[in-house]
Amino acid sequence: MRKKKGRMEPHQHDERCEEVFALLSDYLNLELPPEACQEIEAHIADCSPCIEFKESLRKTVDLCRQYQPTELPGPLGQEAKAQLLEAYGRMLAARTSNQSE
Repeated sequence: MRKKKGRMEPHQHDERCEEVFALLSDYLNLELPPEACQEIEAHIADCSPCIEFKESLRKTVDLCRQYQPTELPGPLGQEAKAQLLEAYGRMLAARTSNQSE
């Protein structure tokens, strides 16, 4: 959808939009060669959905980088570890019996 005078108009995503979406994290992290960055910037300049997606992803990445938990969880107790190991064993046993059928 493209914005036009306060309303959204349909926007047909093409293969280039999909390529930009796939490369956007690398682009924002400055992990692409300059030529690829220039191609992405040229596409984004004329594609409002890609602009919006880029800004949304950039904000999300910034928030994730800023997040610092105030308290780390404590280690698992012995009972919780035993329950996890038991559940894991049941899962493996079920998987093995399903494969042999």
